[in-house]
Amino acid sequence: MITELQQNEFHRCKELLNEQGQLEAKAVVEGVNPGRIFVDTVDTPRTALIWLGNNDGFLFIGNEGNEQFNNQINGFVDRVIVPEAKKVGLHYFEGIGNHPEWNQTIEKIFKYRELGSWKQRVYKLHKNNYIVNNEPDVKEGYTVLKIDNALFNDNAIKNLEFLHSKILSCWSSSECFLNNGIGYCVVYNHHIISLCFSGFVVENVHCIDIETLEAHQGNKLAQKLAHYFVKDCLAQGSTPYWDCMDSNKPSIAVAENIGFTNVFNYVGYEFSFN
Repeated sequence: MITELQQNEFHRCKELLNEQGQLEAKAVVEGVNPGRIFVDTVDTPRTALIWLGNNDGFLFIGNEGNEQFNNQINGFVDRVIVPEAKKVGLHYFEGIGNHPEWNQTIEKIFKYRELGSWKQRVYKLHKNNYIVNNEPDVKEGYTVLKIDNALFNDNAIKNLEFLHSKILSCWSSSECFLNNGIGYCVVYNHHIISLCFSGFVVENVHCIDIETLEAHQGNKLAQKLAHYFVKDCLAQGSTPYWDCMDSNKPSIAVAENIGFTNVFNYVGYEFSFN
């Protein structure tokens, strides 16, 4: 029977992780970022499903040929995942394999559902590849600020809830983020209109989460913040990690313009809960 682990039991899944797989899986298993883990057996799991704490997907880790787990997962999704997902406004199951052998298994498991798919690219940046000269200038009125404790409590910022909601979508608290992550934002007319921060962290690798409000897109703000983030990361001896959809050409352009190198790609699958 598929069972949910308590957080103090997550360490039991460390041996299931693909070292060359997604950073998010490691971050949850190691307890840095929030999430939930469901396993085939509690004491010695062979296969597990990770529900990312930011509700951005489900990661399959471990033995993809575990028939006991595979035969139960459809019913488990319908019985447990769907009701809880709908409570938080999630209407799609987005499943990703932690290693390529999971792709065929996911397609087989969910073959009776209307299964769609997409491709993701993962990039990393090493210090010697950073193209510092490509940092853009931005228009007057835009101010870059570091995300720190003072910013979290700055009453002059009129949309602090935007900052809080973004950070808490990935972290259990602002304090946890400040202790582990790096972040910068752009402020315009006392509003935060662009953010770039560590969404997930494992050891010295920082996964970038980046967003610019639609009204201010096209002003190279994401690129500007990415440079600030990268410089801070590299100064600390950390490695910036960039994960984006293969179809997101603007995001890919920003990453490659800075000097990120494509290190691996993977496939994601989705189906509607309706």
